[in-house]
Amino acid sequence: MADVRAGVEYKINVDGNSFLLDSKKYQLLEFILDTGSLTQAAKAVNVSYRTALNYIEKIESTLNVKIVNTTKGGKGGGGGTTLTEEGYSILKECKKINAIMELHKDVNEIEAEIVNINEVKGVMTIKMDEFQINAPLNRKYEIGDNILALISYDNIVLMLEPQTSSIRNILKGQIVEMRLENEIIRVKVNVGRVILCCDITVSAEKELNLSIGKEVYIGFKAMSVATLKL
Repeated sequence: MADVRAGVEYKINVDGNSFLLDSKKYQLLEFILDTGSLTQAAKAVNVSYRTALNYIEKIESTLNVKIVNTTKGGKGGGGGTTLTEEGYSILKECKKINAIMELHKDVNEIEAEIVNINEVKGVMTIKMDEFQINAPLNRKYEIGDNILALISYDNIVLMLEPQTSSIRNILKGQIVEMRLENEIIRVKVNVGRVILCCDITVSAEKELNLSIGKEVYIGFKAMSVATLKL
C-alpha cells in the first residue's frame, strides 16, 4: 500500500494579501505566545534567532500587518516578544483548523455507486450491496458513477432504537468489535455487509449496556457524508 503524507499549510488572507504559513512558522507563533520570547521560541522549533526573525519579517511584509511586538530590556534583561492582536488572531484561526482536522482524522471509507439523484431535495442515494445511504448532491455526478464516501467516526450516533430527528441515515446493524482507545471506545458495527466505526465514551457504553453481538442502530446526517468521484 502506498504511504501518502501531506504537510500542513495554512493560507492566511489579510485585506487581499495572502501568505502560506507552514507548520514550522505556525509553531514559532505558538511558542512566542507561550514563552513571550522570540529567542526561546526559535530554540523550541530548532532554528536560529536570525532565521526566526526572518520568518516574522517575511510574514509581516507579505501580509502588510504587524504580528509581533518586541521590547528591549536593559542590562538586567526584561525584554520580550509578544503577539499583536492580528498575530494572535492568525494563530487562533490556525488552532481552530488544527482542532477540526484532529476531530475528523478518522473516517469510514465506502466505495459505492450512485443509484438515484433528487435535485429537489439536494441529495443523492449511494449503494454498495445491501448498504444504502443519502449524501449531499454533487451536480457534477451522474447516476451510475462510482464514488468514495467518507464518514467521520465522530459524526455517527449509536442508538438502541431509531430516534425521530433530523438524521436521515439510520441503519440497523450488529456490533462486531469494541476496543478501548485513550478513554474512548471504538465500536465496529456491521450494517449490510459494511463495517462502520464510531467512537463513544466509556460512560455511554455502560449506559447503553453494549456488547459484541448486540443489535443497535447507527445514524448520521446526509450532510456529514463527503464524497469523491473514483
